[in-house]
Amino acid sequence: MQDVRAKSIIYFHFIVVIFGFSSIFGALCSLEAIPLVIYRMVLASMGLAFYFAIFHRSYFKLDRSLWLKVFYGGVIIGLHWVTFFHAIKVAGVSLTLSMMATGAFITAIIEPLFNKRRVLVYELLFGGLIVLGVSLIFQAEYENLYGISIALISAFLSSVFTILNSQMVKQGRAITLSFYELLVGAVIGISFVLLSGKYSVVDFELKQLDILWILMIAWVCTSYAFNISIKVMQHLSPFTVMLIINLEPLYGILLSLAIWGEEELMSFRFYAGFIIILGSILLNGIYKKQKQII
Repeated sequence: MQDVRAKSIIYFHFIVVIFGFSSIFGALCSLEAIPLVIYRMVLASMGLAFYFAIFHRSYFKLDRSLWLKVFYGGVIIGLHWVTFFHAIKVAGVSLTLSMMATGAFITAIIEPLFNKRRVLVYELLFGGLIVLGVSLIFQAEYENLYGISIALISAFLSSVFTILNSQMVKQGRAITLSFYELLVGAVIGISFVLLSGKYSVVDFELKQLDILWILMIAWVCTSYAFNISIKVMQHLSPFTVMLIINLEPLYGILLSLAIWGEEELMSFRFYAGFIIILGSILLNGIYKKQKQII
């Protein structure tokens, strides 16, 4: 059992690194955010549909009571990805991921509103440290205020999506929920493009290696990674899962530095702020574990 758990931890770290690669592939792709997200959701939902049809046809079944929430989830995850990739395009990978790291704090603040419980003192304490880290990043990268704001909106949408899904998984299979959310997001995205009149075929043209980056985002970073992560998480505690997932921004920043080098290098104040944010999130998780809150 210990051997299975150890392998699962290593494998889950690998999966989180794959999640981190989505920001890298998004930066490499020449498409703007909305066309990129539509491609991602269409191809990822097709990938899951193929997997269901071959291995688990029962996974297509979804309880009627969940359809409205799944619709909301599809809209929210679509908007999250659009703002996420847009922030990467205008502010870069490192800055966007540093803001995405605030998602855990945002979740801690808004989750009590959904579940009707009071905000705990220690959550406010660690939240204050995260605000300090964010303020340092703001000071260091003030010229990227627009990109930082978009990334924070993306982090907020990610938190809302996480809370919504945490409620739905009690009634439905996680991978089934994701399939229909991706499908809803794809349909909404395509409808928006057709009705808005702001996009043409040119906006969806793939250049050079774009098809490779999109396939990697859709099938490797979404369909494959999500499917495998569900299986691996069955052998891990919620605490371990939470800690590893919170390392995704760190992995993404390290990957961007390895690929782009000095071009992606940020100021000392930026990294100080990011370390404070990441450290606060990890300490928050450790404190919860000691108090047996999670």
